[in-house]
Amino acid sequence: MFKFVLIVGLAWSAAFTARAEQIDPARIIDATTGDWDGDGHEDLALLVAPADDASDDQIGIYLYLRDSDHELLRLSLTAPDKIWGSTNANGVFGQEPSLKAIGKSSIAIHSQNSAIGRDRWDQTLTVAYRNNQFVVAGYTYNHYDTLDPKAAGSCDYNALTGKLQKDGKDVKAEPRVLPIADWNDETGQSICGQ
Repeated sequence: MFKFVLIVGLAWSAAFTARAEQIDPARIIDATTGDWDGDGHEDLALLVAPADDASDDQIGIYLYLRDSDHELLRLSLTAPDKIWGSTNANGVFGQEPSLKAIGKSSIAIHSQNSAIGRDRWDQTLTVAYRNNQFVVAGYTYNHYDTLDPKAAGSCDYNALTGKLQKDGKDVKAEPRVLPIADWNDETGQSICGQ
């Protein structure tokens, strides 16, 4: 009897885990393809809106690598609640996030607030596949105040080399290997001294 209960419990657990990884196609808000791991096969990146009961402005990143043996996409990374933005088709224009492949193996994730309030900003998070993991390769952040032209700034950080430019001037910084799963907006703004 104990063995039966254990098997049923494991089956339920496996079913629940598999279900937790499923994505409702209606929640996909952007996608791009590229060869993230450099194996000559097209991979996939998705931006996915949160589930109905979750916060409507924290978007997840799902990264898939192609299985070289079977030519099938396999989920490599799930990073929920990583990008801020509006996912409502009837929402405010100027707050939509986007995703695009850049270079041979990097992904640029753009988010913005160019519509609401006096504090406007845009940021681009660059993700790359290095040493068998997805890491933050770069972070660019620009901001301005619609009522105070002097309250503006920019920051461009290459995490792989440590090169940092703030408001057009080179600033000393260290390179960092930061997995995308550990990233949040506060991390980027602390690098930029915001």
